[in-house]
Amino acid sequence: MTAPEKELRFTRARQAVVFWLAGLLLVLVTTGVVVLSSWQIQQPPPLWLALFPGGLAAGAFWLAWRMTRHAYLLLSPVGVEIFPLWKPIDHFQLLTWGSIAAADFSEDGRWLTFTLAGYEDAKVILTLEPIPRPACALLGKAITGVMEKRAAASTGQS
Repeated sequence: MTAPEKELRFTRARQAVVFWLAGLLLVLVTTGVVVLSSWQIQQPPPLWLALFPGGLAAGAFWLAWRMTRHAYLLLSPVGVEIFPLWKPIDHFQLLTWGSIAAADFSEDGRWLTFTLAGYEDAKVILTLEPIPRPACALLGKAITGVMEKRAAASTGQS
């Protein structure tokens, strides 16, 4: 990409909130186990039990950070890049603007469907649940703008 300032990046930030909260809850559980094991009660829980929620908290925080930081959708002058959560470099999908015949948003704003040009029933359907609602509105405006610009260019040349 020669002009990274011309791309729009959409992350899974809305989905990450659940994992930030889960990590916080697991840190509280870990703290509770550590506190209980240090009290002078008849049968305190062993301290090593704090490793389980502590490890799960670390995993939840790592996953939340990854969802917040890394792209889910990337709109660039080339097209739409779709990045899966696991192994995004190996499994990403690029839909060039020339290969997209239509882009439709569902009425409830939860789904984005790309109809591919040159194929009768070829579609790519994406969920918009991981993307924050304000960013979904921006995504809709950006895709609609590009599709309208492409439609105007194709009718102007014919």
